[in-house]
Amino acid sequence: MYGAELADVYEAVYRSRGKDWNAEALFIAELIRDRFPAADSLLDVACGTGAHLAGFAKLFGRTEGLEYAEAMRAVAERRLPGVPLHAGDMRDFRLPARFDAVTCMFTAISYAGTLAGMRATVRCMAAHLVPGGVLVIEPWWFPEKFIDGYVSGEVVRDGDRTIARVSRSTNESGVTRLEVRYVVASAAGITQFTEVDRLALFTLDEYLGAIEDAGCAAEFRPPDPSGRDAIVPAGRGLFVGVKRA
Repeated sequence: MYGAELADVYEAVYRSRGKDWNAEALFIAELIRDRFPAADSLLDVACGTGAHLAGFAKLFGRTEGLEYAEAMRAVAERRLPGVPLHAGDMRDFRLPARFDAVTCMFTAISYAGTLAGMRATVRCMAAHLVPGGVLVIEPWWFPEKFIDGYVSGEVVRDGDRTIARVSRSTNESGVTRLEVRYVVASAAGITQFTEVDRLALFTLDEYLGAIEDAGCAAEFRPPDPSGRDAIVPAGRGLFVGVKRA
């Protein structure tokens, strides 16, 4: 998953869907400072290509990222030459610094794979917070909201190339199997590749329990019907934890 072929088209596809990483970073920064007004350092876990982290870097005095996928991390490194980017598994990482905020965006938490893996991820993230620090997690779908057999597709014009993407999602014993096929056409020719992702379906109570057990006061912020929560256009909501002293 998340190899060089996907890293090359990843942002173009989601940008075509209206995703605005800078606006989302601003929204999350406001949410963090509502709970910790002096927050000035942030770690973005599973930071991908660094699209959110680039926004956070404009809003916090010190930012760092963690990313497992080498190809995605390489894009982030080119984008953010002055920002420390760590190679690591979100389920088991140890950095020397502590942060006022830790984020895990765009459903990345679901790649923890199992409930034990998700809980380990939350523990790791919470361990890197200062007392009073804020944890923000954007989840994948809850099991009761997931549509088994859901299909989607789009065609994207990106500069001198055209990208077609089709996907199908199925529920395999509590884990989403997301198969995505891409066709990329440019003057150089036509290439195609397939990604198969597995995203675990955790319940609301499982998320809240993991955050509480990691030493944080936990809350679930459902999507705002007014549309102000640009971060959750798909209606999944956000989890927020505040680390206890």
